This record gives sequence, structure tokens and C-alpha cells, in this order.
Amino acid sequence: MAGTTVNENNIVYKTVQKVINDLGYTVTLDNVLEFGAGKEKHQAITDVLQNCTNSSAVKKEAATAFTAFKPELEVAYDTLEIGTFDGMLSFFKKLKNHHIRVVLNTGYDAKTAAKLLAKLAWNIGEEIDMLITADDVKNGRPAPDMIHKAMQQFEITDPSYVLKAGDSEIDIIEGKNANCGLTIGVLSGAQTREQLEAAKPDYILNLVTELESILLN
Repeated sequence: MAGTTVNENNIVYKTVQKVINDLGYTVTLDNVLEFGAGKEKHQAITDVLQNCTNSSAVKKEAATAFTAFKPELEVAYDTLEIGTFDGMLSFFKKLKNHHIRVVLNTGYDAKTAAKLLAKLAWNIGEEIDMLITADDVKNGRPAPDMIHKAMQQFEITDPSYVLKAGDSEIDIIEGKNANCGLTIGVLSGAQTREQLEAAKPDYILNLVTELESILLN
């Protein structure tokens, strides 16, 4: 979602960085993007603390930081100007015209994801076909639960008909764990080409809209 279709300038990861550093640490945004990108945000905070600090109380500090994270993010989103990457709605329409479903899945909680959609004036059943958040499944990425939920919703039994695109290594691993027919990394969001290459996606694109030349020609 964010970083792939929605351009929100990494505000969520900047907020993760802030709440961790408010505990007295000095993690960088690059640290957060490397170890937290694409994950449910409590897990992201936990993994950044585990890998980038000398915390001896990761579980406790992660809980403290996550409690602070939600109100901090609400304030950030209330003042943030967000948009889509160029050509996104036109791309969605072309996919729909070819009977390709558009499902957004995200490591954000349902409230945060809904706020993003509202700011964009996107509606389920119109611009997109479905939204699945970390709150909707038992296991977040890299488990394939969100993809399986989308497949179930649209009665898709063969995962080779599913394409998974995302801006983080864990997005690609999620797609591979679901046995998706194609996995796509995009460079418009959280991680670098080198980080995405580690997961061996089928393609790495600058923008997800570049899929038009692969899927529709």
C-alpha cells in the first residue's frame, strides 16, 4: 500500500523511528527501513530494537514505544499531505478493464489504513476491490495470510494467478510464501534495489504502474 501505490513520504517509518528514539536510542531511518519495512508495526518496532539497539528489555520497550506510536501517527497523518504515485488510478482502471482485481494489503492496522484511504478519497468496490490490514489476519508478513484472505474472498484457488507487488523484501517473501505466480519489487518506497534483490523477485520496477507493459501488452 504505502510506498507502492500511496506516497506518504515514509511518515509511518519516521514515526517508528521517533518513538524508538524517544526511549533514548539513536536509530536511523535507514535502520527502521531495513528491519521494519512492510511489517506489522509492533513487530517492526520489536525488530528494530532487537537489531539496532543494545536494549536489554526489548519486549517491554517495544510495548512502550508501540503505545506511543498510534497517537503520534494520528497527529502526523492529520497534517500530512499524501497522494498516489503518478498514473495510479489510470493503472487501476486498466487492470479492472482486463478483469484483474486490485487488492491492497498492508502491515498497518485497520484504523491507519482507513485514514489513508479516506485522505485519498478511495473506496472499496470503486478504486480498489479490497483492503486487507494486519488486523484482519492472525499472522502478518512474511506469512501468506493476507494473500490467502484475498484469494478466499475472490474464490481464487490457484496462487499462480496472483501477483504480489511491494516496496520491501518482506513483501516479496510474503508473495513467495503464498506461491504467487509473480512477485514484484518496487523502488518507490522503503527499500533499495539491493535489499529487494535479496528476496529474488521476478521483477524490480521503479513504479508499480510499470507493470502495465508486463501484464497488459
